[in-house]
Amino acid sequence: MKGPGPFIDIIAGARPNFMKIAPIIRAIKARRTAGGPLRYRLVHTGQHYDRSMSGDFFSQLEIPDPDVNLEVGSGTQAKQTAAIMTRYEKLLLDTRSDLCLVVGDVNSTMACAITAQKLGIPVAHVEGGIRSGDWAMPEEINRMVTDAITNYFFTTSEVANQNLRRSGISDERNNS
Repeated sequence: MKGPGPFIDIIAGARPNFMKIAPIIRAIKARRTAGGPLRYRLVHTGQHYDRSMSGDFFSQLEIPDPDVNLEVGSGTQAKQTAAIMTRYEKLLLDTRSDLCLVVGDVNSTMACAITAQKLGIPVAHVEGGIRSGDWAMPEEINRMVTDAITNYFFTTSEVANQNLRRSGISDERNNS
């Protein structure tokens, strides 16, 4: 994408992500209106892909249509994660971003964070540091992997901050 200022990929793949990205997009648009040179590309991975699972959320939350839909669909966690990584890597190789912003703890969050880091693109994680302690939950694995490779954290509580500290992450990387 052409133009001045940083270029951020905002990743959304599943229903919980849509509610979290809506205020982020509104804030970016407000900054642009105020003259700030901040650009974004909304990347929908297609992890939840039918109209009732994603499209309605976009219209209800007044989120613009995605700039890119990776259309990965369903499948086993490994197949879905691999498809997200492969398709997001192609997108980044075609048009590199300056930052990959991921939210929550779904497969899309982890897959895009890994892909961006392997290409040397910093990652910001909204809702970093959340832990359940239940490794049987796929989301817990996604949280831990994503946080292990994140550059910038945006947390929701002091408990999340403490979890990051216990993981060896310094307060300088936490933008709570």
